[in-house]
Amino acid sequence: MTVLEDRIEMADESKGLTLDTLFEQLERMPVPEGYKVEIVEGAIFMSPQRDTHWEIILDIVEQLRTKYPRKRVKSDVRVDYPGHLNGFASDVTVMAEGASKVDTGYWRCQDVQFVAEVISRGTAPNDYGPKKTAYALAEVPVYLIADPYQGRCRLYTQPKDGEYISDLSVAFGADIDMTNTPLGLTLRTDEFPRD
Repeated sequence: MTVLEDRIEMADESKGLTLDTLFEQLERMPVPEGYKVEIVEGAIFMSPQRDTHWEIILDIVEQLRTKYPRKRVKSDVRVDYPGHLNGFASDVTVMAEGASKVDTGYWRCQDVQFVAEVISRGTAPNDYGPKKTAYALAEVPVYLIADPYQGRCRLYTQPKDGEYISDLSVAFGADIDMTNTPLGLTLRTDEFPRD
């Protein structure tokens, strides 16, 4: 076989790939400890979790826990979203009351009420691009991006036709008022560290 024939055969085989088969293959690979793995538009991304990243995630989770039971707040848990091969392990996810896993053992994106992503240098384009689109297509009511490099949060609400109608930018240190969203709370950012 020639190199071209090999590539054509590999491309033909990849047409049958599903998120489940990709994740099954990833589970057999030696992923370094402390790395998060996601599939965004069919591409596999591995990113290490830094202290700054974790501190912001933990701060968000602790604030959410003042209102939501532990079973509704998730971190790095796979949820499949609309689009081509989108299996995300969002930094923070809040599930709707009464949500339950489907037969496959995964949560439904239709039951997600809130997602927060903390920017990593290598994956920032995903958070601001295809992931934001997928969350809007899934009609996730509230999507928050915390960017320790810019020292800002972006709050996206009111999903419609694959886009968020409302986009609010808030500097670290200011409160994010989400009382008029399904989340119904104000998030403090005064302790969010910067990179």
